[in-house]
Amino acid sequence: MKPKLTSLDHLVLTVRDIDQAIAFYTDILGMTAERFQPADGTTRWALTFGTQKINLHRAGHEFEPKAAQPKPGAADLCFLTDLSLAEWQTHLARHDIEIEEGPVPRTGATGPILSIYLRDPDGNLIEISTPQR
Repeated sequence: MKPKLTSLDHLVLTVRDIDQAIAFYTDILGMTAERFQPADGTTRWALTFGTQKINLHRAGHEFEPKAAQPKPGAADLCFLTDLSLAEWQTHLARHDIEIEEGPVPRTGATGPILSIYLRDPDGNLIEISTPQR
């Protein structure tokens, strides 16, 4: 039998400023910041949403093992939402967050989605999408 993966548990995002990243992802995207201590005893931060987690590494102070070339602004992330994109557009406008593109139709992992694009403080591309049923 050929082994296969079943889901994504977490990913790591390298950022310039942990506090700034936490503020953006909690205040703007509605995630929850979580402090945790792995087996090595260090204090780390993660962002949680649904059943997923994004671990945060500060650029230049990444935890081992790490990506071959960790770098702020190199990620392109797509998040699904149950809210309408119009509600997101209103929310983002209230926080002076520029929408770079959208709404535009795209293809998601399980079918058609409608997306808007913006940037986080490090320049990572953030796609907020609603499934099109």
